[in-house]
Amino acid sequence: MAEKRKLFEEVAEPATTRPVVETGVIDRGRGAGRRAMRVWLMILFALVFVMIAVGGMTRLTDSGLSITEWRPVTGALPPMTEADWQSEFEKYQAIDEFQVQNSWMGLDDFKRIYWWEWGHRQLGRVIGLVWALGYAWFALRRQVPGGWHRRLLLLGALGGAQGAIGWWMVSSGVTSGEGVTDVASYRLATHLGLAFIIMGFITWYILMLGRSERDLIQARRAKEARQFGMATGLLHLAFLQILLGALVAGIDAGRYFIDWPLMQGQFFPPDAFNLMPAWRNFFENAGLVQFIHRMTGYLLFVFGIVVWMRGRRSAHATTRFAFNAVMAALALQIVLGITTVLYAAPVHIALTHQALAVVLWVLILRARFLSAYPVATSLRGK
Repeated sequence: MAEKRKLFEEVAEPATTRPVVETGVIDRGRGAGRRAMRVWLMILFALVFVMIAVGGMTRLTDSGLSITEWRPVTGALPPMTEADWQSEFEKYQAIDEFQVQNSWMGLDDFKRIYWWEWGHRQLGRVIGLVWALGYAWFALRRQVPGGWHRRLLLLGALGGAQGAIGWWMVSSGVTSGEGVTDVASYRLATHLGLAFIIMGFITWYILMLGRSERDLIQARRAKEARQFGMATGLLHLAFLQILLGALVAGIDAGRYFIDWPLMQGQFFPPDAFNLMPAWRNFFENAGLVQFIHRMTGYLLFVFGIVVWMRGRRSAHATTRFAFNAVMAALALQIVLGITTVLYAAPVHIALTHQALAVVLWVLILRARFLSAYPVATSLRGK
């Protein structure tokens, strides 16, 4: 007599056979690739950070117009002979910056500013090479996670655009007979703004790769939407302030009004609309540009306090700490901004102010990320 089978029992398998439950299927085989890609992006992040710092130094030392041509390939080599140096110097002598502002320079003086600009451009080439080699390595080894090709290609496209915008910026100051001694401030703001956008994408990708896909999917369910929205607003306002800071730097506005909280003894600067047409004042009038930068800084600080207070109410300790770090960096940046004004923007203070802007930008991004993907907190608060 045949033995009765249990309900839902597989006919072809013994009753004692049980299916094996597999875990971690989402991230199987990708852990090493994600970790290596994260390290690669960290290297790119460090290079972009240095690039921003060198760019600031190039601007503060008035070195940006020392190379008057855009040679993406052949320009990688600096002048090798005295004749080459003399040729480069003669090209610089033909533009307005030399004729109006730096006619006192000799060849040795020119070499000092040349090396800053050459180093800045060379660093851009290094960043492009690190991106290209890294992407090719991960693509050929099939270690790029699903959906990440477009993200990584976006970084390459933005980097290429940054090089073109860099020359677009420099070309605005390479003039003869027009009396122009600096690059256009709005082009400088575009150049710096794109650098921060690139750094923002790199930061976000590093944060995503720091956690498994399964962890991110689970964390997304606990997203603190209102807090995320407020952090996004703070991010946008901080970006606007960064652009305004570039406008200040582009026309050396930080060295014209060196009293605080007033500007030459009054709340609103004198002669704020003395340029025609009127729109030029928002880009070229030192008093008005610095005034707008100051007012936006105050607004950023007030809104930062509001966002911080909201962040302190997060249910997750890591997120609360992230917003505390944002508030600390923001307060320090305000103090440093005031110090920069009072001391007429000396190089070391101005560079520190710019570097801290990068730190603040990254901290806001991290707080925003943790609002979207909070780290689970145990009942004990660990």
